[in-house]
Amino acid sequence: MAGTASQPTHEGTTAARAVWSRDFALFFAARAIARLGDTMLPVALAAGLLQHGYGAGAVGLAMASTAAAFAGLVVFGGVLADRFSTRRLMIGADLVRLGTQAAAAVLFFSGHVVLWQICAIGFVNGVASAVFQPGVASTVPRLAADIQGANGAIRVAESAAQLAGPAVAGLLVGFASPGGVFAAHATTYAVSAGCLLLLRLPPLAPGGRTATGPRTKAFRADLAEGWREFLARRWLWSVIAVWCVYMIAVWGPTVPLVAAEVVQEHGARAYGLVNSALGAGTVVGGLLALRLRPRRMLRAGAIALVGFAAFPASVGAGLDVPAMAAGAAVAGAGMSFWGVMWATSVQTQVPPDVLNRIHAYDVAGSLAMMPVGQALAGPAASALGADHVLLVSGATSFAVCAALLLIPAVRGLVRVDAATTGSGRTARETEPSRADKC
Repeated sequence: MAGTASQPTHEGTTAARAVWSRDFALFFAARAIARLGDTMLPVALAAGLLQHGYGAGAVGLAMASTAAAFAGLVVFGGVLADRFSTRRLMIGADLVRLGTQAAAAVLFFSGHVVLWQICAIGFVNGVASAVFQPGVASTVPRLAADIQGANGAIRVAESAAQLAGPAVAGLLVGFASPGGVFAAHATTYAVSAGCLLLLRLPPLAPGGRTATGPRTKAFRADLAEGWREFLARRWLWSVIAVWCVYMIAVWGPTVPLVAAEVVQEHGARAYGLVNSALGAGTVVGGLLALRLRPRRMLRAGAIALVGFAAFPASVGAGLDVPAMAAGAAVAGAGMSFWGVMWATSVQTQVPPDVLNRIHAYDVAGSLAMMPVGQALAGPAASALGADHVLLVSGATSFAVCAALLLIPAVRGLVRVDAATTGSGRTARETEPSRADKC
């Protein structure tokens, strides 16, 4: 009995050592703190713009300005991340975003809020995010041997931030002003930059490479190589193609319309509560992803993603705040579990020397249609009613999950263990064999 009881402790200690180190802890803190600020932003934008006489369409445009810059430029950020120091690029991006959010705080504190200025600030913020994000993909495998465990831990931290951020933002809006939320958001980027400044990244895994110079021809060649590697993986581009529909019809309209509907009907504090419930659900999803190790990760993730439909559907159905919060919690759990399965699949199936570019194509393709969905949210709500648009988003979420499960290359993709990948095996095309599909 004693031997049996001690085994889980030993395994747990080994798993923890495969994830945690000084440098991973710094990266973990940087991601969690920056995410805390990011989850405060929708509350600040919705409440601040509504206070100054703007509607749901303006909220959607403000969010779309950031998303459009990010989606349009993240591919180029991926090339930069594969050629130069990812740590320095991420620090620089954090410092730029510190400046943009400080500028937004000044505008809201002064009371002179003009929509185009908010959109311009959001655009610059999106450019900085496009430089930052690609480096995240290659940083996790360089800091932790257990890649899924590391992704799960980061997801839990970001989810805890999702839980706390909107509630804090709602309090700041209620007792101070939207400008206070933007000031707090700027501070989180300063802390993130400080953590990354202390971070020491180990050398690239075998197959990685360092910068080869900023020459235009080399840059274009790197861009083309990343595209070829992206197209070589059917499971990868298939998911991105389906995700474009998801962004237009589900995620794009859900974020601004839920924010506007809940704030208008129940107030900023209620929206903070609903968003916090979403964060609580994502904590649960991240914890599940830490424990469950499905052999076919994308199939398991797509099944979990079905739960996201509860978020827009509950708001569109006009349910009370507790019911909306429950729907948000279910949605968060499904989205979080899918996110860990997807991130781990990309990081373990792709060679390290092209991982940042592949991740950039992944992010760009995933988010390319989000600004379209956000920009169309206002006109669609005016024509059909926000509640009907959200109900359609809920129904479309089911259809997207079904589409993912109907693609053989997606549902049959077999996991590659981190240890196998780290020992030198990289998969150019690791789709299931005929036997695996059957």
